[in-house]
Amino acid sequence: MTRPAGKPLRDGRVVVGLDGSDSAWAALDRAVAEARRRDATLEIVHAWPWARTDPLAFDPDSEPRRPGVEIARTVLRLAMSRAQEQDPQLRIVPTLTAQDAVPELLRIGEDASLIVIGTRGLGGFTGLLLGSVGLRLAAHTRRPLLVVRGGSTRAYGPEGHGKVLVGVESGADAAAARFAFEEAARRRARLRVLYAWPKPRVFAGDHALPAREVVALRAEREQTVAYGMVAGLREEFGQIRVREHTTHSAPAQALVEASRAADVLVLAVHRRTPRLGMQLGPVTHAALHHAHCPVVLVPVE
Repeated sequence: MTRPAGKPLRDGRVVVGLDGSDSAWAALDRAVAEARRRDATLEIVHAWPWARTDPLAFDPDSEPRRPGVEIARTVLRLAMSRAQEQDPQLRIVPTLTAQDAVPELLRIGEDASLIVIGTRGLGGFTGLLLGSVGLRLAAHTRRPLLVVRGGSTRAYGPEGHGKVLVGVESGADAAAARFAFEEAARRRARLRVLYAWPKPRVFAGDHALPAREVVALRAEREQTVAYGMVAGLREEFGQIRVREHTTHSAPAQALVEASRAADVLVLAVHRRTPRLGMQLGPVTHAALHHAHCPVVLVPVE
């Protein structure tokens, strides 16, 4: 596989969690494309506790009361066949486990280039609601996590927009910005950098707060660092066509709207408290619930 010019890109493994739902099959299709793009091995992870879908959906000759492990094996065989049909040269590792989805995907994916999941699964990936597998993975993964929204990959195929979108708030988002540049290089796509900063606000209350001027200066400093960070990446990835845009109102809404014209949205998630993992803020929640394209969450220590 020919690598685009620029910094060498990580390959290794792409791990996809499969529970047999429509959304999980869409995630598998996307994971195949991601593994191919990275020249990486695809590891398909499935478990019989996750396979709560009617087995007849997978094997017309099966009996409804077949043991869960047999159903899981059928799902995994079908997944391997589906992936091989899309790319016969792809290196595939099937993994069958009896463990719960979140700790097992975190363990298996701890050194992966990318973890991929769907959003509407029957075996645990049931929507990105608080406490679901999707949000628990987002809150604890140390590797980039790709959340494939919806049940179809048609909008994410060759007829896509040819654009990667990244949301940047400060210089602390450097890892997400670099991932976005690397992703644009892998795809030979354009990159849109959206600086999403809410206007500084000062609220009256019982406690003393910094003066409005101090808050504004702090925000300006963060923006300057972020602009400089992206400028450095633009120079490093000189072949990437980059468009930058700044919004100071409703960052979540701006990112969701911009995602209409993107093939993937990249966001940083910051690890603030080790005991609780990453705190998923309102912008991340809005993207996971409402983005019009898949979302990659890049953990930042």
